[in-house]
Amino acid sequence: KETRYSVGSYPQSVAVGDFNNDTRLDILVANTASNDVSVLLGYGNRYFAKETRYTVGSSPYSVAVGDFNNDNRLDIVAANNGSNDVSILLQYNRGAVAYGMAYASGGGSSLQCIVIGDLNNDDNLDIVLANYGSNNLGVLFGYGNGSFENQMMLTTGSNSHPTSITIGDFNGDSLVDLVVVNYGTKQVGMMLGYGNGTFANQTSEGISFDSRSLAVASGDFNNDKRSEMAIIYDGRDNVDIFAVYNHGSFSKETRYSLGSYPSSVAVGHFNSDTRVDIVVANYGSGDVSVLLGYENGSFANETRYSVGSGPRSVAVGDFNNDTRLDIVVANWNSNDVSVLFGYENGSFEKETRYSVGSYPQSVAVGDFNNDTRLDILVANTASND
Repeated sequence: KETRYSVGSYPQSVAVGDFNNDTRLDILVANTASNDVSVLLGYGNRYFAKETRYTVGSSPYSVAVGDFNNDNRLDIVAANNGSNDVSILLQYNRGAVAYGMAYASGGGSSLQCIVIGDLNNDDNLDIVLANYGSNNLGVLFGYGNGSFENQMMLTTGSNSHPTSITIGDFNGDSLVDLVVVNYGTKQVGMMLGYGNGTFANQTSEGISFDSRSLAVASGDFNNDKRSEMAIIYDGRDNVDIFAVYNHGSFSKETRYSLGSYPSSVAVGHFNSDTRVDIVVANYGSGDVSVLLGYENGSFANETRYSVGSGPRSVAVGDFNNDTRLDIVVANWNSNDVSVLFGYENGSFEKETRYSVGSYPQSVAVGDFNNDTRLDILVANTASND
């Protein structure tokens, strides 16, 4: 029987992390319609505390977590589509969060996605934004004290409208590279990194698609020490896998069927065989597709699990401390999140649901209150918290 936990309105994106340093994973959700994020602290026993909401900018589309001020506490960053800015919320005590600052991304930027990583090898976390409206990526280099430099722009081309970004080493040089999904031009672009915060111009290696690419995730699917890509599309019910050669060019795609209208993709090890597996949230069919990976980089056919109505974002983490990865999904239409607890063989239990705010758009996971248990954070678009 399901247990529900409220969050904000129209949850759109989800992430995970240990926000209170209790070694238990927590959940973070972006609620698009309530203009806020919801944090659900984990008890480590399959249950979560009632949500705590924090106001961000207008229409948060994506959330991520990281220690931006090097105090060993996870902080929150939200990409706000409506107000064209980024909200930084710094944690100060066992999950309590203070509103830090907002960084403008430029008029008409229409933020879609946010990722974090150390792009210039200074041991401080940086932020990368997909600016859909202004056709570029924005990079904010972190100072390590919770503040960031002004945005550096990386063009993605005229009418490219980038919607998703992933970070990885795609050419085997141990430096951070960027891959961007360009919705407008139906292409995927790669920007190879030089290790100092600068990047080569975008290349697409001539790869284009009949459908508009929507989201991308990366992982080493075939154990060759290089990142591969999993790409989903707007209105097409499949995921494509691309391998990458040493010089950063793409190989031919392999295609796998999914549910209806896939909206988000994540990777993890679901069945303890050290091979990377894939999970996709299917907005139209109200379920998730799990594809278990083989050693050669191919995948088994999907297994589907029902979740709430209109799943928009998916993330993975071990929420019950059994050393097996679980799945969390932000359900846009039913204003809740679904948690699916994993078995050792890569299968999952039926969902447990937790209500959140209005129109949850993005979800993140982390230990927000330093109690070593993972908590959940949700961004709520309509309820402004």
